[in-house]
Amino acid sequence: MTDYDVIADAIGLSDAARVLAAGEGPVAVDVERASGFRYSQRAYLIQVFRRGAGVFLFDPPPIGDFSALQEAIGGEEWVLHAASQDLPSLRELDLEPVTIFDTELAARLLGHDRVGLGAVVADTLGITLAKAHSASDWSTRPLPQSWLEYAALDVEHLVDVRDALAAELEAQGKTAFA
Repeated sequence: MTDYDVIADAIGLSDAARVLAAGEGPVAVDVERASGFRYSQRAYLIQVFRRGAGVFLFDPPPIGDFSALQEAIGGEEWVLHAASQDLPSLRELDLEPVTIFDTELAARLLGHDRVGLGAVVADTLGITLAKAHSASDWSTRPLPQSWLEYAALDVEHLVDVRDALAAELEAQGKTAFA
């Protein structure tokens, strides 16, 4: 098990933004909310992965201003799973992609039987994700290490899933449509 640190201040965000800006290719982004507990779409954890940079976990409430992250990755393609669920939370923090690849929508266009993140990762990469904490209260502090590992895995494989689905879209002649 990898130990993950949560970035909870402007200095940590700035340092992570520099590393992410120097990474390569698309950026995987995910949001954890506490909707069943807090009745809002507020982000309580943002996970970001980019090849050559790694996984970063951000605690939005204490950070507040995410302009350094937006500047670092805003012009890149963002890979999200079920983007319609995460975009409102990201927009509240002024985090807005110019281009999106939604792995759930791609799986739907390709006719996959199951389109949840765990199923899509398993179908495309043969990797099983533990989805034990999907309905947890992400406003809890401190976040348990097992929750952080779960959250990191939500983005760690997402760019590889994107690549596999993009190849499948191309093979089926659906790239332009997607």
